[in-house]
Amino acid sequence: MEGVNTVTNKSDDTVVCYAPTMITTNGVWQGDNPLDYSLPLFILQLTMVVVTTRMLVFILKPLRQPRVVSEILGGILLGPSVLGRSQLFANTLFPLRSVTVLETMANVGLLYFLFLVGVEMDLSVIRRTGKKALAIAVAGMVLPFLTGVCFSFILHNDKPETITQGTFILFLGVALSVTAFPVLARILAELKLINSEIGRLAMSSALINDVCAWVLLAIAIALAENDSTSLASLWVILSSAAFVTFCILVVRPAISWMIRRTPEGESYNEFYICLILTGVMISGFITDAIGTHSVFGAFVFGLIIPNGPLGITLIEKLEDFVSGLLLPLFFAISGLKTDVAAVNGGRTWGTLALVIFLSCAGKIGGTVIVTTFYQMPLTEGFTLGLLMNTKGLIEMIVLNVGRDQKVLDDESFALMVIVAVVMTGIISPIVATIYKPSRRFAPYKRRTLQRSKPDGELRVLVCIHTPRNVPTIVNILEASHPSRKSPICVYVLHLVELTGRASAMLIVHNTRKSGRPALNRTQAQSDHIIHAFENFEQHSSFVSIQPLTAISPYSSMHEDICSLAEDKRVALIIIPFHKQQTVDGGMEATNPAFRTVNQNLLANAPCSVGILVDRGLSGSTRLAANEVSHHVAVLFFGGPDDREALAYGWRMCEHPGISLTVMRFVPGEDAAESTIHPTSDQNDPRMLTVETDNSRENQLDDEYINDFRMKNANDELIIYTENMVNNGEETVAAIRTLDSSHDLFIVGRGQGMISPLTAGLTDWSECPELGAIGDILASSDFASTVSVLVIQQYYGVLPHESIGTPDSPDQPDDELINRRIPPRGPAVFD
Repeated sequence: MEGVNTVTNKSDDTVVCYAPTMITTNGVWQGDNPLDYSLPLFILQLTMVVVTTRMLVFILKPLRQPRVVSEILGGILLGPSVLGRSQLFANTLFPLRSVTVLETMANVGLLYFLFLVGVEMDLSVIRRTGKKALAIAVAGMVLPFLTGVCFSFILHNDKPETITQGTFILFLGVALSVTAFPVLARILAELKLINSEIGRLAMSSALINDVCAWVLLAIAIALAENDSTSLASLWVILSSAAFVTFCILVVRPAISWMIRRTPEGESYNEFYICLILTGVMISGFITDAIGTHSVFGAFVFGLIIPNGPLGITLIEKLEDFVSGLLLPLFFAISGLKTDVAAVNGGRTWGTLALVIFLSCAGKIGGTVIVTTFYQMPLTEGFTLGLLMNTKGLIEMIVLNVGRDQKVLDDESFALMVIVAVVMTGIISPIVATIYKPSRRFAPYKRRTLQRSKPDGELRVLVCIHTPRNVPTIVNILEASHPSRKSPICVYVLHLVELTGRASAMLIVHNTRKSGRPALNRTQAQSDHIIHAFENFEQHSSFVSIQPLTAISPYSSMHEDICSLAEDKRVALIIIPFHKQQTVDGGMEATNPAFRTVNQNLLANAPCSVGILVDRGLSGSTRLAANEVSHHVAVLFFGGPDDREALAYGWRMCEHPGISLTVMRFVPGEDAAESTIHPTSDQNDPRMLTVETDNSRENQLDDEYINDFRMKNANDELIIYTENMVNNGEETVAAIRTLDSSHDLFIVGRGQGMISPLTAGLTDWSECPELGAIGDILASSDFASTVSVLVIQQYYGVLPHESIGTPDSPDQPDDELINRRIPPRGPAVFD
């Protein structure tokens, strides 16, 4: 059992003898020590690795560190650098005889993880990326590669002659120039940049970079293993190329045939899944036998699997087990091999600092040169360069292979592992600090309904929490009068709380494709919602639906909604109220977090927002369009939010089946002069403040109402009344007269204005985010059958002033925002 030279715990110069019976123990009662047997020892090692890495993930989360950093640090912690310094710990928990089992399991995990990475990669993206991403990828590889070449000469001088200079150059160059695609995806998702322009560019460039790195790695391994005979290296490269060709020409069509054999909507045959999973191991075996690394085969096998439901099924089945349990083993093994003490002497640490700095600078420099050429802002180029510095799996594989092939010694290996950890670790905090996409509002004109062209497309983003929200929203969209002149484009966003998954994400659904059976409740709800809206689209003319799902924590969900609204240039966001109606007509809160989302959205939205208090909207929209019978009431008190509410009512009343009542409330003789209420501390930087000229507001109200009345003077379905009221009580009494005869109230939120007409109403308001009138209409003791839509107008600039358009982006954004925006409450609620 005893190995020779166990004290040093190094596997290179040690012979280990195995007893085939020592797999499982007879139990402690028989006097056996479980740690002398390979299975109990392996289970303990795996548990320690997973627990250590999970604790580090938790500790480093506030610093926005990707999981890779925690996993490598966990390995270093358990290895000879920290805990392994104790001979007792090293020989008891990580004895040499266990290394073979650990390495084997780690490589199996690695095999399947790289298969999954291949499955997730969409190579068609490379074809679509265009020259910009290609240029960034190439520039981001060339300069760091040259850095690696220069350093290989410095580090190689004191290395044994058996390592050829060329091979050493190749390994160091590849290790410094790669970008880890899977790690980058996680970082971008964490920073909410994955759907931004810079995120898409970074992902495309990393994809190209990754594929190049694999090719270089295959060549490097071929050269390393056959340093004497170059002919053998040539055979390795040729047979690898033959393997890739075989996969493309034979295996891919076979898998496509399997997909075609499975009827749409049904789950895949277990036999097919099993066949594919076995294929991963066969590919690994073949490439290992050829002379490249086994992971190369698994990666290529993953790449040839067509995108679609099969890929999703495979990821669902494997992801948690592989990346949660087996993959940390690989990083831990890398950490266990890393002895920081091997990096000794000031000169070596100086070299380390220089390597980190120069390879970082090389990638950033290369990227900035390309982005400057493409006239992108300097901050974006710098951010992109930083993101391209992400290291992770591929680099660790390169280093491990290099160490196994004796290309890298302990010192070089430890040096490069530290480089990888430091470079990946600094990216998230720096990018989060310097790059704030929320500061950059891409200016677009039609941010409100009032400013939308009557003969242009209306873009609406509707947010859905549960399928229960769907019917009323569909009826409201139907009532919004989509027509040939003004079609409606609806982005349906299903909001799902992030639980357990590594990173937040936005899923764009491909419409008209019925999916596989739902894998979980969330997906079942998404399918239900998508199906309902697709059904609506098919039965309506001039409506287009784009379903999406946002999975993120409730605290930052409004960021997803805002960035999507910004990206899609929508004029109105509709989101459900956080309370829903009970059977007896009362209102009960569904989830307090929904309220937080609504408050944050009102404070940060880049366009108008409507909060829908859903009490059902009677009348079936499935009748012919002209038979829809809804009675809509707009309550108009004055101010921008009320004008926006009237704009929506005006659009609705063009629908032949909608009758509209506009009730304008005018202050009577006894009413005090209407005042502007500074609802926030003017100096609070989080507040967006307003200085409104009251007479100017009244003038705008009068102009808009007169325009509305003139254009609709002969329409019998439109009733306009003016109510003279002196105080809040009279206002409520007047609203009650409308009570039962309507299906939908549309009111402005009335934020920033205190009018004598609503005096006293705000003192008792339960939900200030609805405004004084909205809160009354939504309360349990009010109309039990009428839904309410409370609208807040996006108020970036004065209506009579110029506005930045996509064609004139030179207007300074800060000036645009600070000039005139009503107080919208604190920026973020936790």
